[in-house]
Amino acid sequence: MKESPYWNPRHETMPRAQIEALQTRKLKNLVAWADASVPWQSKRLRAAGVTADSIKSLADLRRIPMMTRDEWMQGQLDQPPYGPILAAPPEAAIRYHLTSGTTGRTPIQVLDSMKDWEWIAEMWCYGFWGFGVRPVDTVFFAFSYGTFVGFWGAHYACEKLGTLVLAGGNMTTEARVKQILNMKATVVCSTPTYALRMAQEAKTMGVDLAGSAVKRLILSGEPAGSIPATKRLIEEEWGAKAADTAGMTEVGTIMVFECERQPGGTHIIEDHYIEEVVNPDTGEPVPYGELGERLITSFGRGFIPVLRYRTRDLVVRVPASGCPCGRTFDLYEGGIRGRVDDMKLVRGTNVYPRAVEAIVREFKEIDEFRIHLYTADERQDEIEVLIEIPDPKADESRILKELGKSLAEAHEGLRFGVQKVAAGTLPRFELKAKRLQDDRIVIGTAGERRVPA
Repeated sequence: MKESPYWNPRHETMPRAQIEALQTRKLKNLVAWADASVPWQSKRLRAAGVTADSIKSLADLRRIPMMTRDEWMQGQLDQPPYGPILAAPPEAAIRYHLTSGTTGRTPIQVLDSMKDWEWIAEMWCYGFWGFGVRPVDTVFFAFSYGTFVGFWGAHYACEKLGTLVLAGGNMTTEARVKQILNMKATVVCSTPTYALRMAQEAKTMGVDLAGSAVKRLILSGEPAGSIPATKRLIEEEWGAKAADTAGMTEVGTIMVFECERQPGGTHIIEDHYIEEVVNPDTGEPVPYGELGERLITSFGRGFIPVLRYRTRDLVVRVPASGCPCGRTFDLYEGGIRGRVDDMKLVRGTNVYPRAVEAIVREFKEIDEFRIHLYTADERQDEIEVLIEIPDPKADESRILKELGKSLAEAHEGLRFGVQKVAAGTLPRFELKAKRLQDDRIVIGTAGERRVPA
């Protein structure tokens, strides 16, 4: 078979010095474009003393102001509908997308040009080819095909690769499972949560997914794709290998992917992005091996220049040498670890939803769960985990006791209430799961009582 352009030794095995030189050249071009085409960006750059001519090395990146989601949303409110960040007239767009899961006011609205769309598909090709997907595969997308960018780019990437593409939009979970089986799909793309949901449905239908033709699952949309216990459970249920990816609507497409060697982390596509890891409080860079917030500078967009965008994602960057695949693209060990704003403080203890899920998924008898925060007697914050155990033969008392103990041990002795609820009580998710419900009472400055937004 002819070698694919999506294994690109010229870039993917490039020495670090050459990668940085390539990024510096692209950064100069990006700054020049933003300065000439987007007055809002030009004002920010020039106020910081940054022009294309001033970019001499990658170190000059840190002189560029960071951009936040709040700024992006406020810009849309001030200058609806798209804000002041477009580098091309709206009539040049061929795609419109909304972010998912945005808290606060309005989702971010994004336009894509043909240039964006070709590049978006290309980035997904890096990830699919890197995980072993080939033209002979049949790829099923368990995806709604709505305004969330999600797997849209992946769909077109698979067409570029030459696979048979099955679009699973507007289908029930049962219908999706049937089509995966009937069409002998070899690759399935979904969120981690929905991969488990399809496995649950298959059991109800009396179907053995582990005996199907599926050999690979491409996961995206949630940090759970890199949680070892969740990933292991998905692989056991499907009898297939699972790979994590991560992308953002604002940036356009995936930025990281897990290769076929599965080194326990995701490669950064460094010939198309600059990714920094900084202290979320100070903005100062953190070294390899330390947890920090990722900033993204994106080179592929044709509609919106993206420079040092604060993702609020928490990551641990490690050298490319941690993977034997030969790529010189650095890794995020453990993928996306969570979000800066995901952390909840409960009676002086930090609680991260990812850490809770990692423990819950060690118990295979649990189908679904929810983290519930509330205030007891209007005085003390409490946390409980609601779980579903559909198998009537499961030892429920043992599971409740051991789960509560494991959660407390992992959270400095914080007591978690663990409650079993009836099967089917908790919500199911196709896209990003929202398993944390915060009903704690907050006392406002004027003495008013409310629950967190």
